[in-house]
Amino acid sequence: MTPTPVLKAEGLVRSFGGRRAVDSVSFTLQGGDCLALFGPNGAGKTTLLRLIAGLLAPGQGTVHVNGVSLKEGAAARAQVGLVSHASMLYGALTVRENVELAARLYGLADPAGAALAALALMRVDDRAGAPARTLSRGLQQRVSIARAMVHAPRLLLCDEPYTGLDDAGSAALTEVLTERREAGAALLLVTHNLTEGLALATQAAIMRRGRFVRHEARELLDPSAYQSQYRELAAVHE
Repeated sequence: MTPTPVLKAEGLVRSFGGRRAVDSVSFTLQGGDCLALFGPNGAGKTTLLRLIAGLLAPGQGTVHVNGVSLKEGAAARAQVGLVSHASMLYGALTVRENVELAARLYGLADPAGAALAALALMRVDDRAGAPARTLSRGLQQRVSIARAMVHAPRLLLCDEPYTGLDDAGSAALTEVLTERREAGAALLLVTHNLTEGLALATQAAIMRRGRFVRHEARELLDPSAYQSQYRELAAVHE
């Protein structure tokens, strides 16, 4: 019997001013899958993530997380974590308070303990008492990632998560993403870095003009050939 997919997106469409930013996108992720999504700027990648996160409503199509429709609200969204390239932290709150607030919103039994554990995973627990606004861009990104991970989501959406991270932060993020995959979570990773993306991926897709123009299993790819093929596809984007 086929297990229930962690994510099932069917026929997603979202338009802005007559232009389809996402145009009939469908795909499925099982537990342990990671889809690395590549594409030029303006291809629709971030809009797709926002649709799956429930931050935008699709004009057409459906999203199910663990078999629960995203339209049902909290039950599905509680299983999703979103890492954006913008940290969107509350600057006046401490690092710990930012992550603990998310833990409380998700109804965790020990929000303070969960917050510190998530910060430790991203190697930023030594800054727990510092106001978020005093941190560097890279450290703020680490805190943002910890906040997205605090409730151990079944589906993790990552939009250029390596942006601003130093080597230590990048290594911590790769470890955490690998651990989440091995624990049965599904990942959707948007990145311009093909090497990073393919290293984590079980699937790879290229998005252009709102559509998946290529989507296949990672094991079928030759990374060096894929790089040149991607550049050719990206070059014809208008």
